[in-house]
Amino acid sequence: MRSTPETVLTINGGSSSIKFALYQLSDQLHLQLSGILDRIGSSEASLSFNDTLAGQQGQLSIEVPDHTSAAKFLTDWLGQRIGFAHVSAVGHRLVHGMEHIQPERITKTLLDELHRISFYDPDHLPLEVEIIEEFARQYPKLPQVACFDTAFHHTLPRVARLLPIPRRFDAMGIQRYGFHGISYSYLMQELADVAGMQVARGRVILAHLGNGASLAAVRDGQSIDTSMGFTPAGGLLMGTRPGDLDPGVAWYLMQNDNLTPDQFNKLINHESGLLGMSETSSDMRDLLEHETTDVRAAEAVELFCYQVKKWIGAYAAVLGGLDTLVFAGGIGENAPVIRARICDGLDFLGIEIEDSHNLGNLDVISTSTSRVAVRVMHTDEELMIAKSVGEILSLSIEKENRHGNKDREP
Repeated sequence: MRSTPETVLTINGGSSSIKFALYQLSDQLHLQLSGILDRIGSSEASLSFNDTLAGQQGQLSIEVPDHTSAAKFLTDWLGQRIGFAHVSAVGHRLVHGMEHIQPERITKTLLDELHRISFYDPDHLPLEVEIIEEFARQYPKLPQVACFDTAFHHTLPRVARLLPIPRRFDAMGIQRYGFHGISYSYLMQELADVAGMQVARGRVILAHLGNGASLAAVRDGQSIDTSMGFTPAGGLLMGTRPGDLDPGVAWYLMQNDNLTPDQFNKLINHESGLLGMSETSSDMRDLLEHETTDVRAAEAVELFCYQVKKWIGAYAAVLGGLDTLVFAGGIGENAPVIRARICDGLDFLGIEIEDSHNLGNLDVISTSTSRVAVRVMHTDEELMIAKSVGEILSLSIEKENRHGNKDREP
């Protein structure tokens, strides 16, 4: 165990991976350790890390056949690597938060609620809850903070939330929630920093394009629509998810292909999207490499770009025009050819791309005469989680000093 200043640990659990990062708490957060436990449940599971303080990088082959073993392995490994004597709190990304609109301390009441809604997103929430419980078992006095991916979209107007199904389901909480909210919150803060508050309060479309992909329409700094819906499987075509799908397809497959609900869930979360269309890969880099020789790869790429273009057009209509378009995520940040294809033909919206800026991955890739500023921005969910945890800790200290209450929440 090494001696370090007070730190915050962030945990970002996905369907088959867990990202983690350790930040030093100071006026500015300093990254000390980062990594990912990847391919949970696979024979190729591994843990990769970059220890900035020790100047070490590494990758370990590991055996984590399920969520429970992955959570225990990671907490054990982190305990040996960093110890927890100087960790002030752990911040978790929670994909679903129902009506929770702010980061908050995790209590037994909140944990019980997360258990109740786990079936809303069975690919993410069970792992995230398992990690929280494993930390609670090993470090019961360590504060844990939940940061909800849905919180950014709590400003959606009622009409954007509604799903056209019988009202009794709306009463059960079946509505559009939207996701990638932690990423969007970070991007909006960054946009205000680099372009000014007036730009950030304008008409903005955020395109988080990665293995998971979505868009958000933002006006006056608030989300007014977003492509993902009740679950992260909706909206835009993604790496292994189909996005919006005719519900009749589900009925047909269950009737004629004898798919069970679990099999259908696997189909739409792990076997569809770019992977399903190409039959080779969910990775855009692979598809671009083979699109000239494989029509399946070419069609998957073409449909992805076509759908993003449609969402941009739709959200320009919702916003009443467009001032700023932001590309983020693994594809959005690193694939100039995809950005160019998406923006091609959108000059009627005022979008004009400067080819040299786009190819160079510059911060601003639009021309000097473009009515819409097109930006490429790096998103950082872990840093956003760490900032939120720091704010929660500061509020807790202020409250304790004000009321003389030194007791920690369970």
